[in-house]
Amino acid sequence: MFIGNNPKIFGDFKQAMIKEFEMTNIDLMTYYLGIKITQGEYKIFASQEKFEKKIPKKFKIEDCAKVNTLVKCGVKLSKNNEGEKVNSTTFKSPIGSLRYLTCIRPHICFRIEL
Repeated sequence: MFIGNNPKIFGDFKQAMIKEFEMTNIDLMTYYLGIKITQGEYKIFASQEKFEKKIPKKFKIEDCAKVNTLVKCGVKLSKNNEGEKVNSTTFKSPIGSLRYLTCIRPHICFRIEL
């Protein structure tokens, strides 16, 4: 993937890369590493809507109750030694998916009230 705003330099670079490496010119990019790319005349928009919609289905939480805030701020958590053991992979996998998503779309990390 490469981008540029000078058609001559862009074209020269593309031709040099085609001569040096086996590659295809498929014109405008639509998907890159699972990210949907929409290109307009003056903007490029990246979306992970497909990934976002897969998370609830993957972890079977599509019917869970939705709340604005899961835990009140400042609550101290403590370990429950007598509770049921939890498979750490089952817990870590959805958290990892959500962390990845918030790295790509940081605006969804914060709740703003007007």
